[in-house]
Amino acid sequence: MQANIAVLPGDGIGPEVMDEALKALRAVAARYGHEFTFTEGLIGGAAIDATGLPLPGETLELCTHSDAVMLAAVGDPKYDDPTASVRPEQGLLGLRKAMGVFANLRPVKLYQELLHASTIKPEVIADVDLLVVRELTGGIYFGERGRRTVDGVEGAYDTMFYSVPEVERVVRLAFELARKRRRKVTSVEKANVLESSRLWRETATRVAQDYPDVEFDSMYVDIAAMRLVRYPSVFDVVVTGNMFGDILTDEASMIAGSMGMLPSGAIGAQKPGLFEPIHGSAPKYTGLNLVNPLATILSAAMLLRYSLELEAEANAVEAAVAATLAAGYRTRDIMQVGGTLVGTREMGEAVVERIS
Repeated sequence: MQANIAVLPGDGIGPEVMDEALKALRAVAARYGHEFTFTEGLIGGAAIDATGLPLPGETLELCTHSDAVMLAAVGDPKYDDPTASVRPEQGLLGLRKAMGVFANLRPVKLYQELLHASTIKPEVIADVDLLVVRELTGGIYFGERGRRTVDGVEGAYDTMFYSVPEVERVVRLAFELARKRRRKVTSVEKANVLESSRLWRETATRVAQDYPDVEFDSMYVDIAAMRLVRYPSVFDVVVTGNMFGDILTDEASMIAGSMGMLPSGAIGAQKPGLFEPIHGSAPKYTGLNLVNPLATILSAAMLLRYSLELEAEANAVEAAVAATLAAGYRTRDIMQVGGTLVGTREMGEAVVERIS
């Protein structure tokens, strides 16, 4: 296969973890006879520094005309002022919207070697293998917002809006994915309080009738948050809105012991997809060869699976990560007694050596 892959290293530790993911993809190409062409683009703070824009037109053109997009991280402390008109995160939100990647897939699977890296009791999380499907291009992150003064008091508002088609398409995707897993879908919202959540629940319940072979239930987001840390193994596929999904998946990362272990992929009705780790740019660790590259490497495996439809190759990368952990290699965030402490580059090299 020949494939053109857009590469967006972004900010902070982004270039470091991206380097290790690209090593893994090059190893896959060599071992399986593929030809991957990597073209780099600017996004986030790096793009603002160079062009004044968080998402330059050249980057958007590159991404929309590639077969898949790899992104590492965005965010720079010098642009943290909440009143700033231009911020790195605008580049990521704009890219998702422009690419039409309406569903963010965030798998949470605990490697047995990391049972004790989590703060949750091993017997609670031993069987965790869930997939969060987060709606990505609607909801409160894209709704109408602003500030206004009422009776001399300044206030602000953000609007959570969802249409029936937006909800239906992501819920249907969740059911289709569940058919390839354990055939259970949990829809998460706050229908006891929010009108947008009542629409979400009504739509999800209607869609569920088209999938009688898949178990379905609805759950308030606060209940889901509690069950994630008390009974996480009850979940298979969780489908939820943009903000709730953002928060729940960050919570779920603690089940796996570290944000450095969790990949994600964003897909839409058409290719390309956008693949990135769930962690941020961690600027204080930039250039120190300390951070965990496994989430980015596993995101590359998702790219192989969902954008390039190379299942065997995706499995090979995931198996190499598992073998590396089984061999005792650990970055600082997942370090355990008896493990071998390594840096970003060394962990990436250990994975590449095990890709077969």
